[in-house]
Amino acid sequence: MTETKKYAIGIDLGGTNLRVALVSEDGEIVRKIKKSSAEQVFDSVVNAIEELMKPDIAGIGLGVAGIIDRKMGRVLTSPNLHDVEGIDLVGELRNRFDIPVLMDNDANVAALGEKTGGAGRSFDNFVLLTLGTGIGGGIIHKGKLLDVSAEIGHMSINADGEKCPCGNIGCLETYASARAMISKAVSMLERDSESLLKECCKGSIYKITPEDIYKSALEGDRLSREILKDAGRYLGVGLANIINILSPEAIILAGGLIGAWNIYVQEAIREASRRAFRELFEAVRIIPSSLGDDAGIVGAASLVFTDIARGAD
Repeated sequence: MTETKKYAIGIDLGGTNLRVALVSEDGEIVRKIKKSSAEQVFDSVVNAIEELMKPDIAGIGLGVAGIIDRKMGRVLTSPNLHDVEGIDLVGELRNRFDIPVLMDNDANVAALGEKTGGAGRSFDNFVLLTLGTGIGGGIIHKGKLLDVSAEIGHMSINADGEKCPCGNIGCLETYASARAMISKAVSMLERDSESLLKECCKGSIYKITPEDIYKSALEGDRLSREILKDAGRYLGVGLANIINILSPEAIILAGGLIGAWNIYVQEAIREASRRAFRELFEAVRIIPSSLGDDAGIVGAASLVFTDIARGAD
């Protein structure tokens, strides 16, 4: 008799979007739901799970942006998602659905997703960076997810820099994230800088997106190219630090900003090549995620299957 195929529900709760999917034990996404994470976060998570729930669900895996207390099942702090701080997410979901629930940082689970079925399959040691509203990190060491916070976006790269929403000064995220790009664009346009961006969003500069900046850059807009390259240089400082400290086989870049690879990421790679030890830089591959937005939900589901396998040993 053929064993019933097991599934898990993978949840990726980021600063902008909520992604929830039914995922098979071999990493196949059966059905996916995407919503905004801006309002009523917990209710949105519950509603999405209810849409996907079926009898043979092995558990729920949850990736959340922020510092996670895995033992208590709580988000201690989340600079871009304050609504989930201190909530017993794991306990609430476990009580409601009566199945195992596991939680980790969203970038950690994205790294696990890339190792499970993405660009990280052929590497035993790599670092994943999620480049979006903020910047997150996950580290795979000797083939397994390293049990550390990996808050790479909150490494200080400017000792006298701007204050980050996390409370620190001069964070990488404050200079190289989507939020940083938008903030600089708005600031420059408020000073009446010449740019094609003035024509975006029906003239409302406060609705500009990173996609608008990239599109304008491709059309030759000098300000947009300056914004992307400036953010890329700061990202390159972060990449060089990662390379010099961890000497990984690869750095995998994920998130919406990799769509601007040929300007933003290429500038980061150039800057990293100037700052990292040459021998270490030449040994690392800097590559895009192959799972894209799905890395987090595949990795979150993998938390469940990994836990099952661990229990069976």
